[in-house]
Amino acid sequence: MSDESVLDAAALRDAGRDPATPFRVALADGSEVVVSRLLRVLPGKRIVGEGQWQGQRVLVKLFVGGASARHWRHEKAGVDALQCAGIQTPELLLAASLPTGGHVVLTRYLDAAQSLAQAWHGVADLPVGDRAALDVLCPAFRLLGAMHAAGLVQQDLHLGNFLRCAGRIFVIDGDAVRAIAPGKPLDAQQSARNLAILLAQLPIAWDDARDVLLEAYRAEGGDCRTESARLRDEVARARDWRLADFLGKTLRDCTLFAVRRSAFRFSAVARGEGHRLAPLLASPDEAIARGTLLKDGRTCTVAQVELVGRSLIVKRYNLKNLPHFFARCWRPSRAWHSWREGHRLRFLGISTPAPLALVEERVGPLRRRAFLVCEYCPGQSLLDLLSPDREPDDDVARAIVSLFSSLHALRISHGDLKATNLLFHEGKVVVIDLDGVRQHRTQSAYARAWRRDRARLLRNWPASCVLQQWLDSHLPPAR
Repeated sequence: MSDESVLDAAALRDAGRDPATPFRVALADGSEVVVSRLLRVLPGKRIVGEGQWQGQRVLVKLFVGGASARHWRHEKAGVDALQCAGIQTPELLLAASLPTGGHVVLTRYLDAAQSLAQAWHGVADLPVGDRAALDVLCPAFRLLGAMHAAGLVQQDLHLGNFLRCAGRIFVIDGDAVRAIAPGKPLDAQQSARNLAILLAQLPIAWDDARDVLLEAYRAEGGDCRTESARLRDEVARARDWRLADFLGKTLRDCTLFAVRRSAFRFSAVARGEGHRLAPLLASPDEAIARGTLLKDGRTCTVAQVELVGRSLIVKRYNLKNLPHFFARCWRPSRAWHSWREGHRLRFLGISTPAPLALVEERVGPLRRRAFLVCEYCPGQSLLDLLSPDREPDDDVARAIVSLFSSLHALRISHGDLKATNLLFHEGKVVVIDLDGVRQHRTQSAYARAWRRDRARLLRNWPASCVLQQWLDSHLPPAR
C-alpha cells in the first residue's frame, strides 16, 4: 500500500476529472480504502470507483463537494430503504464521515455483474417484442413494481441502475432512491410518473410492446390503474425532458463531452474520443487533404479519413465569399446543427453515424468555417440498392418501414430526403447529411415538412414504377 498516494477530500476535489489511481483514503476508524479503478467522476463533487478495504473488493463512493453530507445521507437512506423493503441492493459495508471532511460509502462489489443498460445494448437492434430483448427489460419493470409496492421511487431511473449478477437483479444508486410512502404502495399518480421515466428510456417503437412491460411491472405489485392516455402523456413529458437535458450536455463540458471555448475556436468532442482525435482536430484541413475526397463543393467539403485504422468522415463547411460570411457568422453553423441533430437521432433510437467532434472557427462571437467529424458508414445507398422495377427485399422493406414509422411518430423531418442520404447497413436504414433535420413542435409544421420529404424521396425513381408504388403505399401518408 505504501506506493499509493494518500488523498483527502480537498486533494480529491483539486484532482478534477482524472485523479491518478491507485490512491488511498484514510477512514475515521483508522483503516484505509485503496481505490484502484475509477468508474465515474463528477469533478469536485463525487468519485465512484472499485477498491479494496479490509481484504474485500468494494465499490467506493467518495462525496467530496460542498454538499457531500446531503448526498451521503441520501445514499445511506436509499440503501437502508431498499434493504428494509426486501429489494436486492449491494450490501452496505460502511457509511461514514472522512477524518478531514467529506464522506464515504462502501458497498460489496458484485463480481461479474452486468448492468441492464449493457445487456440492452446487445439486444436493442432486435425487433420490438423479441424474447431476448424482453428478458433484459422485464426484470427491471418487475423490480420497479416491487419498489412502488413498497412506497419507493428511483428518481434517476434508467437501465444502468439495475445490475444483473448470478441470476439476480440488484438496484443501485441509493442517492436517487426516495421513500415516498414507506411500507405502503404509491398512489396511481406517483407510480405513473416514475414508471414513465423508465418507459421513456426505450425507443419509441417499443411503445407497441408496452402491455408486456406493464404486465411485468404489475407482477410484483406495481399499481398501473392510470389510464393509458395519462401514462402516454407522462412518457412523452419524460422523453422531452431527457432529450433536452442530453442535448444540453452535447455543448458543455461534462462526463460525456469535452468542450473548449476560446476567442478563436469552439470545440466539442465525445470525451472517450478526445485523445484519439487530437491529431485530426489540431489540423482538420490537413486531415481532409490526406483523405479521400467525397465532395468538394463551394459550401461544403467532405472527405473520408483514415485514423489509426479507423474510417471517419470529416465535413468542412466553407464560406463562399464575404456576403456568405455575413449571412452565416451570427448564427450556429451547419456543423453545430448537424452535431446536435446527430445526437438527437441516436438518442431517440434512429440510426445515424455517431457524431464524434465539432469545431467552429470564430472571431469573438462571430462564426467562420466549421468542421464535423463522424463515424464512417460503409452501407449502400437506397438509390444503388433498390431496383425501380421490383419491391424491396423483406429485410430492407422492414428497415424502411421501421425508420419512417419512428420518424413520423417523433415528428422529425429530414429536409433533403434524397435516396443517397439513406444507407442500408446491418439490417437498418442509416440517415446521413443532417443539415436540414428538424424535430417539429407542432403536428401542422411537421405535416408540411413531411409532405416535402415524402415527395422528394419518391422523386428518386421513375413515376409509377413498382418501387415507387410500394413506397407510396408503405410510407406514412402525406396529410
